[in-house]
Amino acid sequence: MADDQRTARIFGVLFIITFLTSIPAALLFGRVLEDPAGYIAGGGNDTQIYLAAFLELLLIISNVGTAVVLYPIARRRYETLAISFVAARIMESVFIAAGIMFVLAIVALRQEAPEAADVAVSLAALKDLSFLFGPGLIVPIGNGLILGYIMYRSGLVPRRMAWFGLIGGPLLLIGQLGVLFDLWDAGGAAFILVVPEAIWELFVGFYCAIRGFRRDSPILTREP
Repeated sequence: MADDQRTARIFGVLFIITFLTSIPAALLFGRVLEDPAGYIAGGGNDTQIYLAAFLELLLIISNVGTAVVLYPIARRRYETLAISFVAARIMESVFIAAGIMFVLAIVALRQEAPEAADVAVSLAALKDLSFLFGPGLIVPIGNGLILGYIMYRSGLVPRRMAWFGLIGGPLLLIGQLGVLFDLWDAGGAAFILVVPEAIWELFVGFYCAIRGFRRDSPILTREP
């Protein structure tokens, strides 16, 4: 039981780290993504972009870590779902890594070919697409539906809160599909549909980091 609770707190801390890295990275990347042509023309801050890239590297590590540390516990009864969660986190991280490369390529253009504005704009668009297909379309399935179902069935966290994942995942997926098919922009309806999923992920992170898993969960070991 003690080992399981240690795992729970590691899992929770890693989930919190995903927020502490992804949000600042998105803010730091904002300048280059909003005006990539202006950035390579000389108005950019390379150090800021390198810092954002480093934060997203930490995000990748913590993303995969959440699935890896949960796997030994979840597989006791839900092995297929546990593997699916690992796979979803890895695929999400692949898209994040691709996005890092696109932005660093813009930095390289600024240093080597500041006249290549069209290329910079294309790279920024690819970065946006990598976010849409990774955190946008995979997270609702992985963190929302798969993790939500694991937590609901296992009782590792309060089941009433797991509904935020089970409901928030599909809502986020709908929101991001709407962005993909140009039904609305990312700052409108899509932003509102993010809220339940965000509540779910924040809850899972802080609950597990502070309280651990619920001790009456049937999949926890009973050794002292």
